[in-house]
Amino acid sequence: QLQLVESGGGLVQPGGSLRLSCAASGFTLDYYYIGWFRQAPGKEREGVSCISSSGVSTNYADSVKGRFTISRDNAKNTVYLQMNSLKPEDTAVYYCAAALEFRLCQFGDVGFWGQGTQVTVSS
Repeated sequence: QLQLVESGGGLVQPGGSLRLSCAASGFTLDYYYIGWFRQAPGKEREGVSCISSSGVSTNYADSVKGRFTISRDNAKNTVYLQMNSLKPEDTAVYYCAAALEFRLCQFGDVGFWGQGTQVTVSS
């Protein structure tokens, strides 16, 4: 069974850090684009960051540039999202998704998805 499992979410104070992980099972991530997305209560889902299969190309939403870093370890079949200088507006459920098409990074409307992990930034 093809599965993506996110982990690493939690409650953190403003200015703090978290590292999210997206682990794949049942398939290898080597050839897939991987994206991180988030959805806050009452808001539409938005793209946060995306990484190419090789890891050479990455992109970020303007709201997280300079604070978040996406990376991948294909040997561990895992993609990470390092989140620093967290703000209350980063509070959301974070999802990872995998697709063979770059369209995932452009529109977020393809591929298959994990169940999400909650990130709450609050004092």
